[in-house]
Formats: sequence, structure tokens, C-alpha cells
Amino acid sequence: MLKLRIITALCLIPLVLAAIFLLPLPFFALFATGVFLLAGREWGRFIDSRKANVVMVSLALVLIALMAMVPIEQIWSPDLHGVVALVLYGGAGWWLLSLVLVLGYPRSAGFWRDQLWLKAVFALLSLIPFFWALLVLRSYQYEQSSYFGAWLLLFVMSLVWVADTGAYFVGKAMGRHKLCPNVSPGKTIEGMVGGVAAASVLALVVTRAMALPMSESLVLLLASVVAVFASVLGDLVESMFKREAGIKDSGHILPGHGGVMDRIDSLTAALPVFVVVVRLLS
Repeated sequence: MLKLRIITALCLIPLVLAAIFLLPLPFFALFATGVFLLAGREWGRFIDSRKANVVMVSLALVLIALMAMVPIEQIWSPDLHGVVALVLYGGAGWWLLSLVLVLGYPRSAGFWRDQLWLKAVFALLSLIPFFWALLVLRSYQYEQSSYFGAWLLLFVMSLVWVADTGAYFVGKAMGRHKLCPNVSPGKTIEGMVGGVAAASVLALVVTRAMALPMSESLVLLLASVVAVFASVLGDLVESMFKREAGIKDSGHILPGHGGVMDRIDSLTAALPVFVVVVRLLS
């Protein structure tokens, strides 16, 4: 299994990097749409495995409507488009609510467990802001440099990857206290702290290398730390919904890794939260 995971990861990493750095913005949006649709179908399995395609199509229709309202070239014009900002703030609000759901699980599941429409709303609030956060970061200062936003997006994604790696190794070596045993028994408080510390080091190195003014460095550092905590929440939320659905993996499209949601669950929370925190503090 480990060998299969490594092989899949070695195939995915160049694909993701090529999409971020080589695709023009419209084609990157198409790539992001493909990821969104695959994740939407897997979210449908959390709601009702018999209606996975219905959920995916419903999410796609909402996304199409929003993209019709906000053409890609108008995301920044020059400030963030109001509709996109509203979507991202709505996503941040959802993650605050999801924190309550996770901390109160399994009792909190009592009011949404049998409400298919409510779980569909949860899917909407998880995936739509994630999609727009991808485009917001990738398109930032696109007219000045087509690569600036690519590096910014890679930075936030790297924070999550470094945090996951740090949490894994610190949790294995020192993990004693369960973080959220009712949702994900394998996660520990020590692992989470180790992951946040590792990502904070990365953020500090990047801000120093960019030689940003002190005020901008502090904003970037704080947004990075908050985004990493949000990434942990994103992982826990997916685990909660999978537990309720009685499934181990969100899908089987990625050998050794499971589904698309199993790979992007942390990012669905981290990306929109990062953008919102930067906007609030800037």
C-alpha cells in the first residue's frame, strides 16, 4: 500500500504543479472545475450514495451560475469582486459552524444526520468557496505577473502539506492526547501542534525571503497559522461525514490515497480561510 501511495503521489505532484504554473488562467479554471466536479460527486456519497450524480450536477449548476455572474478576468478589478468576497466569507462562516459540529459530535449529528438537503448545503459551503479561493489566489496580480499568483497558491498549499507531514511524524513520535477521538481517533494534540509549528517555520522562511515590510509579514504569518488550523478542521469534517456515511475513503480514483476529497479535504478549509484572514487584516 505504501509503495502504491508513493507512486500515485509522484504522478500527482507534477500534474498539480503543471496545472498551477503552466496553464493560462482560463484553462486553470477548467482544471479547477474538474477537481470540483470529482469532489462534488464524492460529497454526494456522504449524503446518499444513490444520488451522488444528482449532487454533483446540482453543485455544478450553482457554480455555472456564479461563473456567469463573475467572469474570470473580473475576479480582481482591481479589488476582489463583491460576489466572490461574499462567497469566501460565507465559506469562512461555514468552517466556524463546522467547528461546533465536530466538537459536539456525535450529538451534533442529530439535527443533520437525516436531512439530505442540509448536508447538500454543507457540500455547497465546503466546495464553492474552495473553488473560488483557488481562482482568487491564482489570479492575484495576474496582469503584472502570470506567476505571482501561482507561487502564492503553491505557498498556501505547501503550508498544508508541510503541516500534514509534521503532524504525522510528531504524532507518531510523541502523540499521547487524542485531538478529537469521536471523529478521528488517530489524530493527537501533539501531532497538530507539531504540524502547525512546521508550517509556521515555512511561513517565516518565506516571509523573510520575500523581504516584506513588518506589517505585511505579520499578516501573512497570522493568516498562515489560521489557515493551518483550518486545514486540520477540514480533515476532521470530512472524517465526520465519512463516519456518518459508513465509508472509509471518499472514492477510489487515486490508488493508495482514496478519493479526491481525501486529498483536498484540508485545502477546502485552508484556502478560503487564508484569503479571508488576509483581507480582514490588510
